[in-house]
Formats: sequence, C-alpha cells, structure tokens
Amino acid sequence: MNRPLAAVAGGLSGTTVLTVLLLLFEVETRSQIGMFEVVARFVGVPDSTTVGFLLFVTAGVLAWPLLFVALEERIPGDDPALKGMALGVALWIPFVVLGRGELAGAIVFAFGGLTLVAHLAYGYVTGAVYARLAGREPATEVFGDGTELRG
Repeated sequence: MNRPLAAVAGGLSGTTVLTVLLLLFEVETRSQIGMFEVVARFVGVPDSTTVGFLLFVTAGVLAWPLLFVALEERIPGDDPALKGMALGVALWIPFVVLGRGELAGAIVFAFGGLTLVAHLAYGYVTGAVYARLAGREPATEVFGDGTELRG
C-alpha cells in the first residue's frame, strides 16, 4: 500500500482510539471538558460542537497522518509507532495549552495527564498501522538462540 494511504488508514485507527479515550475522559469529568468544543473554540466557532467534531476527525484522519508521512524521515528513531508517539506529543502541546478553556484547579492536571495519554495512544496506533500497511516495520534482528529484537 502506498505511504499516504497507509497513513490515512493509520489516522483513522488512531483517531478512533483517541476519540474513545477522550470520550471516556469526558464521561469521567461529567462533561466539564467539552473536548469537541475545544476544537470549535480554537477555530472561532465556540458554540458548534458538530463543527468541532468534524474538524477533529478530519485533522486526525487526514491532516496529521499526511504530515506524519512528510516528516517521518526527519523524526529520530527506526520504529514508526514511536515516531507517531512523538507526533502525538507535538499535537498534545497546543491542545492542552489552548484547549483547557476556563478549567481551573485539580481538573487541569487530570486534563493534561489524560489528554497526554490519549495523544500518545493516537500517535502509537497511527504509526503502527501505517508501518504495517506501508511495509515500514522496524528491522528485526534474530539471534543464534532464535530470539528476536526489534530495532
């Protein structure tokens, strides 16, 4: 499979995982966060959850995975899943800074920590699915005793 299409498939998988994790966080905080409102607020339409959700999905499935393909060779390391996690951290930073809205107190720390885990999962799944479909698995070294070490 070609790299951009593999990345989009990875982005679809990663976005599914990210969405589920963020929705679980939303349930746990009794909707204090407003995950998709964060995206809508960022683009200037704070009252449109639907627009926020559509932009969230479009970016997660198309924009970020295609950016990942463009930058993959520049990200240090051999494992595309780990490189995807680096992308996840890069996406998390503006999300946590700009997306917290008017949150204050202990919920800010929960927001930061749980959204970081969700973005790391997004990056890992996106990179792993991309690697599998594009044939870009990290090199495997087989030792004399038959054990394997992924590089």
